[in-house]
Amino acid sequence: MDKPTKGLADVVAASTALSDIDGKAGRLFYRGYDIHDLAGRATFEETAHLLQRGTLPNRAELQAYGDELVAGRELGPLVSANVAEIAEKQKPMEALRSLVSLASADDPDRDSIEPEADLRKAARLTAQQPLLVARYHAARSGKGVPESDPALSIAGNFLHQVTGRTPSPREAEIFDACLVLHADHTMNASTFAARVCAATLSDMHSAIVAAIGTLKGPLHGGANEQVMKTLESISPDGVAQTVRDKLAAGEKIMGFGHRVYKTEDPRATHLRRMSEELSGDEPKFYRMSKEMEEVVFETKGLYPNVDFYAASVYHYLGIPTDLFTPVFSISRMSGWTAHVIEQHADNRLIRPDSEYIGERDQKWKPIDER
Repeated sequence: MDKPTKGLADVVAASTALSDIDGKAGRLFYRGYDIHDLAGRATFEETAHLLQRGTLPNRAELQAYGDELVAGRELGPLVSANVAEIAEKQKPMEALRSLVSLASADDPDRDSIEPEADLRKAARLTAQQPLLVARYHAARSGKGVPESDPALSIAGNFLHQVTGRTPSPREAEIFDACLVLHADHTMNASTFAARVCAATLSDMHSAIVAAIGTLKGPLHGGANEQVMKTLESISPDGVAQTVRDKLAAGEKIMGFGHRVYKTEDPRATHLRRMSEELSGDEPKFYRMSKEMEEVVFETKGLYPNVDFYAASVYHYLGIPTDLFTPVFSISRMSGWTAHVIEQHADNRLIRPDSEYIGERDQKWKPIDER
C-alpha cells in the first residue's frame, strides 16, 4: 500500500465543472472563463448565476435571478429573534455558523434536496449572507441596519448596511469585483467539507454550516484579518526591517505563498490595483503592503496570495477588520452552494480510506490486572 498523501495534497477528490486552477501559470477559471476576463466585467450576481446555474445570464435571466435575490434578502423570524443574543455571545464566524443553521428552519425548501429546491436555496443563501453579516454587526454595535435598496447590488447594499453610508459607484464596483474574485476556488477545505456533507444527502444548509465551520479555522480563513493586524502593528518606516526580522526568526508573514499557485495568485493581481486606487489620500497601508511584498519576495521568493491585498482593500472600503473572513463567506456562498448542487446531481458518498498506525495484537486484561 502506497504511503498516504498528508493533507490529501494532489489527490483528486471529485470531478467538477465549476472552477479550475493552473498553478504553474497562475490562472483561475470559473466554468471555463478566465478570472481576468470576469473580474471588473461580470457582476457578482452574474458570476453567482454562472456558478449555480451554469451560464452567464442574458438580460432576462439576470433580471429573473436578481428578483430572486431581492426576494431572498428577507430573514426569517427565528434568525431575527435571536441575532441580538448571538451577537452578544459569539464572535463573527461562530455567529454566522449559528445564524445559517437557524435560517434553515425558516426556509420553505428545507426538507428537499431536489434540483429546483437546491437552486432556490442557493439564491436565498447568497442573498441572505451579506444581510446576516450586516445584522450581526449592527446588533453588536447597538445600531439599526439600513433597509436594503432594490436598486443596489449585493455589493452596494452590503457596504451601505455595514458602514452606514451609501458607497460611491466606484466603491461598489470594486467591492463587487472582490466578490467575483473570491466566489470559488476548486477543492479548498471549506468547499470539500460542504461536499462531504452534501454527499451524505444531507440538506444544503447543513453543508453550508460545515463549510462555515471549516472556514472559521485559522489555517483556512482569517489570513486577511491577520494581514491587516500586522500592517497596523508596525511602523511605516520599519516595514522592511520588521519583515526581515520576522522571517529570520522563522515567523510566517501572512498573505504570502499558496498551496497551489507557484507564481502570483491571479486574484492578487487585481486586488493590488484596487488597493492602490482606493488608497487615495491615505496611501500608508498600500505603500506598506507594497514594501512588504518586495521584501518577502526578495528574501523568500514568495508571491502574495488573495488575502494579502484584500486586507487593505477592505480596510479602505470601511469594513471592520474582524468582518474580513465573514466577507469572504459572502462571496464564497455562491461557490459553496454551486458545489452542493453539483454533488447532489451526481452523488456518491465520499468515504476515503485511512492508514492505521496504532498498536496491533493487543490482548484484553481484566481491569484489576491492568
